[in-house]
Amino acid sequence: MTMTTRQLVPMVSVADVERSITFYAHLGFAVGNTFAPQGATKLSWAWLQSGDAQLMLSKASKAVPDQYSVLFYIYTNDVAAARESLAEAGLNPGEIATPFYAPRGEFQLLDPDGYVLMITHT
Repeated sequence: MTMTTRQLVPMVSVADVERSITFYAHLGFAVGNTFAPQGATKLSWAWLQSGDAQLMLSKASKAVPDQYSVLFYIYTNDVAAARESLAEAGLNPGEIATPFYAPRGEFQLLDPDGYVLMITHT
């Protein structure tokens, strides 16, 4: 019998969980759960959700990896409106490009830890 994967949820190491929660809120993610060790003043883990998309954040115990070690593709219905919203929030999204695989456009956005988010159409 072959295992069947029901769902895949990435967990990324971040320098500051609260800072990353604030950033990902601009992409529509809401906090579903958090954890802080007893006596800690800062969160060490969070689970975020936006529609069917999920993401876990974990406090990095060492340096965050090179920004190109992982690319996150985030799908949206209106790439231009998404870019405008993120620019208005001061998040410095890249210019919209239209490679062959994304004829309605895509753009790059870096999260606070340098992870590359590619915002593209569905």
